[in-house]
Amino acid sequence: MECVESGGSVKKLEKSGAQKPRTKEIYWFESSLEKGKILCRPNRFIMQVEKGGEIFTCHCPSTGKIGNITLEGLPCLLSPSMDATRKTAYTVEAISLDNANSWMGINQNAANRYVEHFFRSGLLDGIATNGHKILREQKIGHSKLDFKIEDTYVEVKTPLMYMPWLLDGVPLQERAASYFERFMRHLTDLSDALQGHENAAMLTCFIYDAPVFQIPKPTEKNRIIHDAVRHAIASGVRMWQLNMSIDPYGVSLIKYFDITYLFTEEMGLR
Repeated sequence: MECVESGGSVKKLEKSGAQKPRTKEIYWFESSLEKGKILCRPNRFIMQVEKGGEIFTCHCPSTGKIGNITLEGLPCLLSPSMDATRKTAYTVEAISLDNANSWMGINQNAANRYVEHFFRSGLLDGIATNGHKILREQKIGHSKLDFKIEDTYVEVKTPLMYMPWLLDGVPLQERAASYFERFMRHLTDLSDALQGHENAAMLTCFIYDAPVFQIPKPTEKNRIIHDAVRHAIASGVRMWQLNMSIDPYGVSLIKYFDITYLFTEEMGLR
């Protein structure tokens, strides 16, 4: 298993107010994120958040379930909206399960921005080199893929419904089945797009330091998924896991590693 470590979490600014040098290894936010506390999630699009003694209606960037987490009372990080016409003044970027000692990013839409930054910074050369030549949202056939870097297509997935550290004793097959099926459909699209010397990578990204991705065991019921993986790997698709960290000032790369072996070994595709 190839594993590349990066510089770890973003350090806090000094109390003196001195500015920390903005290195390219970190994706820096234009404005520092602000802390709040989630009161409730009335629907999948919004959260009610208390900040500075006031209650704000905030945009929730993940419309699906966020694991099996009870959100009420959790600390969160908010990014202010730069659009004066938007109905919500903030977006909830991250939540904490340990009283704000660490954060878990939940903005799936932002993940591509972080990944692009790390490719351009050369921190993901193990996946695709020459990251300054990046094409976004490449339409090929019936698919629209996130990136093309030289001859490598890259598709980014940021699962929140499936969290490998929040299983609570519930069988993985039951918890992850619907997410996994969508994952495989996108993987099939990615492999079908390849021609000639081209390569492809599926990045499963976590905006926290997640353990190694787990996959459901193959059964007769999910045999079509099993076949899709075999086809993808034979076509040249490689699966990677990428862990990032987030704090009020930015996002940094923790590590990334090749997880193709999980599929070839655990699904009997060797």
